[in-house]
Formats: sequence, C-alpha cells, structure tokens
Amino acid sequence: MPIRTMRVSGAPRSTGSPGAPDSAPGETGTPAKARARRAGLRGEGTWGWLFVSPMVLVLGLFMVLPILMALWVSLLHWDGQSNPFSGQADFAGLDNYRSLLTQDGLDRTLFATSLRNNLYYVLLTVPLQTLLALGLALIVNQRLLRGRGALRTTFFFPSVTSSIAVSTVFLFLFQGSGAVNSMLSWIGVKGPNWFADSRGVLSLVLGGLGIVDPERPTGMLADHSTMGLSWFEWLSGPSVAMCTLILLAVWTTSGTFMLIFLAALQNIPRELEESAAMEGVNRRQMLRYVTLPALRPVLFLVLTLGLISTWQVFDQVYVMGQGAPGNTTLTPAFLSYSAGFDNADFGQGAAIAFILLALILVLTVLQRWALRERGARTGRNR
Repeated sequence: MPIRTMRVSGAPRSTGSPGAPDSAPGETGTPAKARARRAGLRGEGTWGWLFVSPMVLVLGLFMVLPILMALWVSLLHWDGQSNPFSGQADFAGLDNYRSLLTQDGLDRTLFATSLRNNLYYVLLTVPLQTLLALGLALIVNQRLLRGRGALRTTFFFPSVTSSIAVSTVFLFLFQGSGAVNSMLSWIGVKGPNWFADSRGVLSLVLGGLGIVDPERPTGMLADHSTMGLSWFEWLSGPSVAMCTLILLAVWTTSGTFMLIFLAALQNIPRELEESAAMEGVNRRQMLRYVTLPALRPVLFLVLTLGLISTWQVFDQVYVMGQGAPGNTTLTPAFLSYSAGFDNADFGQGAAIAFILLALILVLTVLQRWALRERGARTGRNR
C-alpha cells in the first residue's frame, strides 16, 4: 500500500532547507548587516568628497566665482576704475543686453557684424579642419606606410607652435607682395591685397556671374535688414581677409584633431575590419559602414571642441588686423575685449561674453542632438 505524504501549507521554511528559494544577489541577511553596509557606503562617500574637495575649492574659487562676478558686472555701467561691488557703479539691469540685441545703434550693428563674421568663420573652419584631420589620420594609420612617425610630427607641428608667431608669419606670406601672391603670379593670377580686402567672397562670386551688383545691391537683399545689417551684408560671405584667418585656423588645428582621430582609429578592433574585408567590402564601404560609425563619439568630441574654439577666436584677430578692414574680421570675443579695455565699458564687454556663452551652449546641444544615435527602438516584451 503506497504511503501518501502530506504537505502542510503555510509551514515556514528555513533558508537552508531543501527547496527554499535562494536569497537575491546582494541581499543582506540581517538588518544589522544592511545598516553596516549603508554606514560603509556613507563612509566611502565622505572620504570621496574629502579627496575631491581641494579641486572643488579650486574650481569654485577660480572658475565659478569669477563667472558670477562677471555676470554681476554685465548688469552694470562700470568703467573698471572703482569697486563694482561697493555700489559706486551704476546699475544698468538688462540695458547692456538690450543695446546689443534690440536697440538700434552702433553697438547692435557692431555686434551683428561680429556675429556674421564669426558665423562664416565657424561654418568654414569646423568642417574643413575636421575633414583634413580625419584624412591625415587615415593616412598615417596605414600599417604599410613608411615614416609614419615623421609624418605625425610634421602634421602636428603647427598645432604646438605659438599662434602669435604663426599669425605674424601669415602676415608676411599674405602681403600684397608676399610669397602667396608671388606664387600666384607664376600661373598668371593676380592675387588680392589679402588683409586690406573687405569684399565678401560670395558677393564677388555672384557679381562675377552677373546675378547681383556687389557695389550697388538692389531689391529684397538691400531693402530688408536684421539687427542693423541688410540681408546682402548677412549673405555676402566671409571677406577675403577673413579667408586668411580661416586658412590659418585650419592649418594650425588639424594636427591636434588628427591625433584624436588616430587614437580612435587604432582602437577599432582589427577583427571588425577583417570580417568586413572577408565580406568583400571596398575601401569606401569600409570607411562609410565600419570606420565612421566606430568614430561617432570621437567625431562629436572633435566637432564640439572645434565649435567652441572657433566661436572664441581672439588672438589671430588681435594680431592680424583687430577687425580691419571695415570690421570684416571683427569677432564677438575681440569685440568684448575692445568694449572693456578700449572703451572702458566692462559691463557691455561682459554682456557680450555671456551672450556668446549662451550661443555656444545652444549650438552644442543642437550638435549633440544632430549626432545622436538613431537606432530602432525596441518595444517592451509583453
């Protein structure tokens, strides 16, 4: 006769009894152990803050505090001769920002001119230096290429040279009788007086095609204006003088970004490239479907660094014309310096700096959105 076993429902099981469910990973056995674990985590957090506190104090003292002080100065009419925190400076509120953005006058016209110049500088410099840096990195990353170390040093050398020294050399190269125009004369081309030519490149091209008259624009381009500049002035393109600054920036910055791309290229697994080669892909397909997707995070880094540095260009402008000719090389960074140290209006200079900061932050966010991953979203399993 079979023996029937009875199971008492609701009987408690011990942790060690057969068939008892195992405890979840990381689950503490007793409340005392849980309290000890939490106390240990709090102790680690306290030690962590203690170790990073010197750097936090340094950043707060030399970065956060000056930013807050400059923000207060942007709300004042301050000539730099008194203490801005003692009440001797006149409080202007948002007048410095209004004069730059909404009120008709010379301040807004100069600020709009600087934005236009810098916009063309960014639109041309960032893509050119990124493409050149990527191309150089692909060249020196060839495993069968001889003298790769010498090529890396040669391409990187302009990046470690003083920007003031390089700007001075470019002044001599692009003079009316300089080396660049001498080389152009060998092929029958008469070069312009680069640093004295304020004509926009796009207006020259359109004028050469007979579409517009660069000297006397008419129609909608001349009748409508934005921030004190006509549409023709906005769309005339960078001046010939600004093009020399763009060439200088591309030549001096592509070496640094080349090293960043090179480090990322050497970090791509060789197995990935070999498997793609076994599938029969050519070099163009390898670049498009294997290399560039692997370089997406580094590409975002390079574009972000290039965007920030080009909107903050100052030293080349200071050496190579200080806005001349005709304010066609004027930039917001130099305008901020000029407002403070030349015109003794530090409030307006600080306001220009904060508008530039806001513009860089907005463009960085837009760039991050444009370069985000666009993979297909997977739905929840039901």
